[in-house]
Amino acid sequence: MLVDSHCHLNYPPLAEDIDGALARAHEAGVTHMLNISTRLSEFEAVRAIAEEHAHIYCSVGVHPHEAEEEGDVALDKLIALTEHPKVVGIGETGLDFYYDNSPRDLQEKSFRTHIAAARETGLPLIIHTRDADQKTIEILDEEQKKGTFPGLIHCFSVGQEVADAALGHGMYISISGIVTFKTAEALRDTVRTVPLERLLVETDAPFLAPVPMRGKTNEPSFVQYTTAKVAELKDMSADDLAAATSDNFFRLFSKAAA
Repeated sequence: MLVDSHCHLNYPPLAEDIDGALARAHEAGVTHMLNISTRLSEFEAVRAIAEEHAHIYCSVGVHPHEAEEEGDVALDKLIALTEHPKVVGIGETGLDFYYDNSPRDLQEKSFRTHIAAARETGLPLIIHTRDADQKTIEILDEEQKKGTFPGLIHCFSVGQEVADAALGHGMYISISGIVTFKTAEALRDTVRTVPLERLLVETDAPFLAPVPMRGKTNEPSFVQYTTAKVAELKDMSADDLAAATSDNFFRLFSKAAA
């Protein structure tokens, strides 16, 4: 069993060949996938893919890039949408100060609303953070004091301090194909420090195809290459790493069925 804990099956060009991508994933041993919401306005399409396939689940949320365009996220609406049996997580949400596609205050407001939804529903929060390490840590610390909530840092590529803060709050760290990049030695050092029981693997497809598939459209089957690299860093077999990260996925996303 191998789980792609974060992908965007409704994004082109992946959306144009979902059946092919799912067949290749099956051949690679990828049994389950989490299709991630980035806009409430596109949530129905995200959810529809999960409804059509037994082993695909989905999240509901607004990416920080879209915080301005999507407008105020109503907490009660987020919570209502989680009642669907295939919705197993909240997000992705968080802060992106690299692109600043939305004003930072709106990103933060949206982030805190998603946190409140995770706290109330008990569903894991899927966090995107880029060039916002200290603010992300500050918000997590403040919000956890109001009441705990589960979650993970997805596509982890930031500093050790963020990893330590997330782990300190009982959260998980999800590793993407970035870990295979030649320039990612600092990330590899961090991966070595993350306890095995807190690791997940993902593709973030159709983005960030791992070595040796760089230049191609990323897809869920490629999570095998990330798994192999993480296994190497943890000095264990790829099969054992796949089993451990799959167990972790279903422990965190407990609403999903193995």
